[in-house]
Amino acid sequence: MNITRRRMLVLLPAAAVAWKYVLAGTPEASPNYQMTEHWWAMLIDITKCIGCGSCVRACQLENHVPDGYFRTWVERYHIEDWQMEYPKVDSPDGGKNGFPAAKETGGKNFFVPKLCNHCADSPCTQVCPVGATFVSPDGVVLVDQKYCLGCRYCVQACPYGCRFINPQTQTANKCTLCYHRITKGLTTACCEVCPTGSRQLANLKDPKDPIHEFLRTHSVQVLKPYLATRSKTFYYGLDGAVR
Repeated sequence: MNITRRRMLVLLPAAAVAWKYVLAGTPEASPNYQMTEHWWAMLIDITKCIGCGSCVRACQLENHVPDGYFRTWVERYHIEDWQMEYPKVDSPDGGKNGFPAAKETGGKNFFVPKLCNHCADSPCTQVCPVGATFVSPDGVVLVDQKYCLGCRYCVQACPYGCRFINPQTQTANKCTLCYHRITKGLTTACCEVCPTGSRQLANLKDPKDPIHEFLRTHSVQVLKPYLATRSKTFYYGLDGAVR
């Protein structure tokens, strides 16, 4: 979509209003929810993921994700012992219905759930021409659907492939960490249904959150660390072949 200078000048004040609305909180948030006391993150334990697809199904139901699109999905990696740099990756229908039996013998197979990384220095927010994509004060990357132009700049800028244009609204869509749930004291839909506990929502500002002990005692990684996006989706047991 081409955006004229006149159109830009009209939309910039609207973006400023949207940002003030965010700073004031959302109508869906609990009255006792304090943004300044939260800095949200996600911890994913690769060693526990069984590729059942429960997280994908729960996300689609909770967030009304259109068929064929995904806010979160699961990939299966197969790595041969002699070919570590060239894994085979499959994700049938986003892993929503699980995976067929692996055809390959030898090597190793493992599952990698993926979602928006909720980067503190997110490329998507930097390219949005009207501020519809922004980082909330509690660390969640969100999209204001009222102001999104559907220009696709953020989709192209995301290095993790986590965004899509909703075919029904023609606006950008992505994981919101179930913001409407976590501001009410609930966990995300994907964490709630995970049968092995491989996904854990975390509040980095809460000194009592179990993630702090986990980070002290385990080595965790982020996807594409060389991009310096300050991703807040942490992986334990992440193989170096994962991209």
